[in-house]
Parts: sequence; C-alpha cells; structure tokens
Amino acid sequence: MRGATHVKWAACAAAVALAATACGGGDSGGGGGGADGIVSSSWGDPQNPLEPANTNEVQGGKVLDMIFRGLKRYDPKTGEATNMLAEKIETKDNQNFTVTVKDGWTFSNGEKITAKSFVDAWNYGALLKNNQKNAYFFGYIDGYDKVHPETGKASATKLSGLKLVDDKTFTVKLTQKFSLWPDTLGYPAFAPLPKAFFTDHAAWVSKPIGNGPYTIDKYTKGSAMSLRKWDDYPGDDKAQNGGIDLKVYTDNNTAYTDLTAGNLDLVDDVPASQLKNVKADLGDRYINTPAGIIQTLAFPFYDKKWDTPGGVKVRQGLSMAINRDQITSRIFQKTRTPASDWTSPVLGEEGGFKKGLCGKECTYNAAEAKKMIEDGGGIPGGQLKISYNADTGSHKEWVDAVCNSINKVMGNNRACVGAPVGTFADFRSQVSQQKLHGAWRAGWQMDYPLIQNFLQPVYYTNASSNDGKWNNKQFDDLVNKANAESDKAKAVSTFQDAEKVMVQQMPVIPLWYQNGSAGYSENVTNVSLNQFSVPVYEQIKVK
Repeated sequence: MRGATHVKWAACAAAVALAATACGGGDSGGGGGGADGIVSSSWGDPQNPLEPANTNEVQGGKVLDMIFRGLKRYDPKTGEATNMLAEKIETKDNQNFTVTVKDGWTFSNGEKITAKSFVDAWNYGALLKNNQKNAYFFGYIDGYDKVHPETGKASATKLSGLKLVDDKTFTVKLTQKFSLWPDTLGYPAFAPLPKAFFTDHAAWVSKPIGNGPYTIDKYTKGSAMSLRKWDDYPGDDKAQNGGIDLKVYTDNNTAYTDLTAGNLDLVDDVPASQLKNVKADLGDRYINTPAGIIQTLAFPFYDKKWDTPGGVKVRQGLSMAINRDQITSRIFQKTRTPASDWTSPVLGEEGGFKKGLCGKECTYNAAEAKKMIEDGGGIPGGQLKISYNADTGSHKEWVDAVCNSINKVMGNNRACVGAPVGTFADFRSQVSQQKLHGAWRAGWQMDYPLIQNFLQPVYYTNASSNDGKWNNKQFDDLVNKANAESDKAKAVSTFQDAEKVMVQQMPVIPLWYQNGSAGYSENVTNVSLNQFSVPVYEQIKVK
C-alpha cells in the first residue's frame, strides 16, 4: 500500500493521463436541439471504477466532475474555490474546523445529503482495506495513521478527527495547522456518497449515483458512456443541454475526422498532426488556451540500474539532449512551451512558477549532453525505451521526435526508441504495477493552482502518484517545511528549494507546458475549457 502524504498548501492530485482522450463517431444520439440537445464528445475509458476516492486520472475525473458536487467547487474560469454544498466552514485555530452543509441537496436517487454523507465517504476513502488511490488526501485528518498505516494492518476503521454533530454539521481535526484546508475540498475524493454506495457497492459501481448536474444513463466499456441532464439538480450550474455522450476511440485522428465531418460535437484532444490545419478546418471553433499541465519523462527508480550515482548524470544528460524548442515548434505548432521547471506558468510567480529554475540541465546542449551520459556510465541496457499509450494523445509523434533528438546527440539511431502500449488503460496499469524498466511519458494536470500540487503528490516519498518510486529525504524535508509555513510567500520559496533538489537529481525530465486544445462542431455553442483543460460540459448549448 502507498503510505500517507500530508498535504498542506493545496489539494488534489490527478495523475495526468495527459491527452488520453478519445471519442466515437456517429450521430449525437438524438434528443433534438436546444436545452434537450445531446452533445457528443471525446473520451477514453477510465483506468479505475468511478469511486470518487479511487479516481486519479483525467478521463474518470471528467465523469466525476459531471455527476458529483462537493463542499467546494473550482470556478471554471479562475480556479477559485467557492462554496457549493458548504454553507460555511469555520475555524478559530486553522486546525479544528466546523463544516455546515447546505439544506436542499439530494442525490439523484432522492436521498437527502447530510453531514453523514460526507463523513461516511471520507472514512471509506481513507480506510486501508478499501484500497482507494486517493486515500492519502485524507492523510492530514487526525487518525489517518490508524486507519491507513504505512505498514501493517489498520487498528481503527474510522478517522478519529471526523466527528458527526448533527444532520447539517460535522467537525474535522487536522494533524497540524492548515489555513487553506477548506480550499482543497473541491477535489472529487471529498465528494459525498449515498447509502447505496455502501449497501450495494457492486450495483453502484456499475451505475454510479451522484449529486451533480448529470446522471449516468448507460456505460459500455470500450465504447461509450451516456450521461443525461438531471432535471431536479438543485445547484445553480444546471446543465444547458440534454446530456453528454462520451464516445471512445482508439485513434484521435479518427475522432478529429469525425468532428470535421459533422459526426462529433467536441474533441478535447486535437491531434498534433492536425494542428497545422485546425484553424483552417474549424476557424473560431478551435480553442487553444493555457492550462495547468506539464508533460515529463519518468524513470523507474524501483529498477536499481536507474537508481545509481551515475544515473543522475545520465538523466541530466538525456534532458540536455532534448531539443524542446524545435519539438514544440515543429510538432505542436506552439501549443506547448518548453519547460524549465516542474510546475506551470498558469500559477504565476506568486503561485510558484519560476521560469528557468531548472537552468542548463533543461537546456539543449548536444556536446555537454553526450559527455554527461557517457560520464554517468551510459544509458542503462544500452538503449532508452520510452513507453507511451498509442491510442490517443499524439504521443508517437513527440516520442519519436525526442528519440531522434537523443539519437542525433549520441550518434546512434537506436540509442532511444519508442515503446507503444496499445491503450491508455493498459499503459497506466503497467506504470502503476511497476512493469516498465525504461522511461515513460508522464505528466501532471493540476487540480488546484498552487505549487504544492505539482510537487508533493508526484515526487514525495510514497505519494500516490509517485509511480517511479523516487525518494529523497532532502526533498521531503523541504516539502514538510513548506507545508508547515503559515506565510504563503515563504511556503512558495521553500517549495522552490525542493525543486532545486530535483534539478540536482532529475527524477523526471520536464519537457513542456501544455495548452488545452479543443475543437467543436457547428452544432454547439458556449464551449470552453476550464483551467485544467477539461470541457465545461454543463455550459455547452446545442443549437
């Protein structure tokens, strides 16, 4: 099991399955136009069942964002955390909180949402035996070490820091002061759950019941999921359409073809091969906007041949062998920006983005790169294999370009090769089960616009999305220090000190910051992407 990770400054990690979208052709499933019109959109099968505390990749996250609402919700335009089901969250000491739940909310099956709906859901998400991938988000609630110990069996079944007061109220005691804790509560792991989740779990998993603006009508794995507007949804962000048909493709080029042919309404993964044509094809129906996404190359530190003193020089050399400027310009048509740290420009300087923090180790230098790789003992096994999912995301194009850049530096056209995996689900399974022994395409899509969100969930020892199993005490100590800092500016600076450790160790290679890109048909209007590059489905209107 993965151990606890104490989150402080920001919430919510979603291991990026960057651009792992997919979609299906065909008509939009009927329903007419206007408020009853159905929007057909790109998608990819989720890696895991759609349990809120067990979904940490973007495809499942898209569905959770449509069928659930939590205590907080992140504004689609600004990312600001605003009250949703929370009437108020009060504290006198930034460690003990009293949460009051709004009246008038129900699940789509009619069950009233109460404080117990949250307490039961959080206890389930935290408990070791339930094997929830996002369990560690509950790690800063008192008693987490008893329900989810790093080793051995749980000695309790409920978080001692959660106390039910009455139908509308519960209290939360944290392990340390955390003034921004309420702002983490828009992440899906903190969603409420109905009684049916616990009484007939298998039935719930097959057709999840939530409290968002949509309900799941049907789902055929590998094919499509149909969501329909919930007419009795009590929130103020009601669906402006009749529903969303998420359709699965194994090739995003085919999805784009369906879009341009009028057989699909929305593609939120414009293929790299089509970027040179997209403006001519779609005109102002093409969206290209900055997003909180970074693409990286990860390494298997569970494989000892990568976890060596010389391995540091090899990884730094490989980073310097990648011509980021050329790749982002030629392949991605400037919809990517070369990365020079491990965060995202959307954070801004105050939020922790620092251009150039990585320095020369992230700057193309062919001669120095080759020397570093050779001084470090050469690429383990004599060849770098970069694994990626081949079904969506235009990954083949950029992986080939990265390998061409490395091969040119090394004077060997087989020094680096792509290693495609058929589907995103299979790829993520190989990553999470530690079956890969070369590099793999990785990345991060923020769920909250602060620097902590880009570092701790991915690189902290035993964090749930630390797939490469890198660990470094100096990095962890600096993260802990930043988390304990009450002054935001000092916390940000300390997180940047932790990033400087990453420059020295290069546990993953930062490649580029990614824009959100999407295209939509003439059949729909009011299409936008939020700061996390996910379509704001409920706002889309059908003509």
